[in-house]
Amino acid sequence: GCNHKCKFCIIPDMRGRLQSRPAHAILREAEKLVQNGVNELLVISQDTSAYGVDIKHAEDRGHRAHITDLARDLGALGAWLRLHYVYPYPHVRNLIPLMAEGLVLPYLDIPFQHAHPGVLKRMARPAAAAKTLDEIAAWRDTCPDITLRSTFIVGYPGETEAEFQTLLDWLDEAQLDRVGCFQYENVDGARSNALPDHVPDEVKQDRWNRFMEKAQAISAAKLEAKVGRRMDVIIDEIDDEAATCRTKADAPEIDGNLFIDEGFENLSMGQIVTVEVEEAGEYDLWGRVV
Repeated sequence: GCNHKCKFCIIPDMRGRLQSRPAHAILREAEKLVQNGVNELLVISQDTSAYGVDIKHAEDRGHRAHITDLARDLGALGAWLRLHYVYPYPHVRNLIPLMAEGLVLPYLDIPFQHAHPGVLKRMARPAAAAKTLDEIAAWRDTCPDITLRSTFIVGYPGETEAEFQTLLDWLDEAQLDRVGCFQYENVDGARSNALPDHVPDEVKQDRWNRFMEKAQAISAAKLEAKVGRRMDVIIDEIDDEAATCRTKADAPEIDGNLFIDEGFENLSMGQIVTVEVEEAGEYDLWGRVV
């Protein structure tokens, strides 16, 4: 299940048909974690935004199995709450006010995967990239601090240079904060293996390089804009040289870090402290405790 290698994930079954756990069971587990000192909860599933659909959003012991209700209930526990694998269904916009209120971290991990309708159709994914840009603009309007993470696939069978260029242009418009990218590879038993017009390896590599170059430039500009700001960070690790921390914009293992390399001797792991950002790189920040 969890690719975050962390001990505080709330993990449903990641394979096969969606199978939702009752909301009260998830809440009970989360309460125990918070009581034991956990400061951050990650909600992860195959499709977090579809939570409860299979059980018709049933209410059990006063808690409804719906992602908005679950986020509100979990957010009330007082730990940082981070949502992963949220598809941009229309009802997701109801989560954004919870982020603006501070109940849920202003962070959405959304697997967009591509931006060209033809490629998305071949992937059997919803093909509404232009509409998605409108959704992103609306989310940012409600919660200006929102951090958007996504992953993409380049070189999917049949992807043309023009389709790839559409993806680059979309990324320019979307200005996502955190971006991962994979080159398409055949997987045993996958339907896509049989698709025509597989993309040559050198073309896939070239597109990956061009995509990551653009994503890196966007990330660097976004981080540079944070220099001088004050923000809360959670401390993951301390060694002789620095405290390795994460801001609310950073998920464990997959995003960047904020490093405190002076005056960190009295800090402890798991602690949340306020820092002022002093320096920015392409993916990481440096700051001092205030």
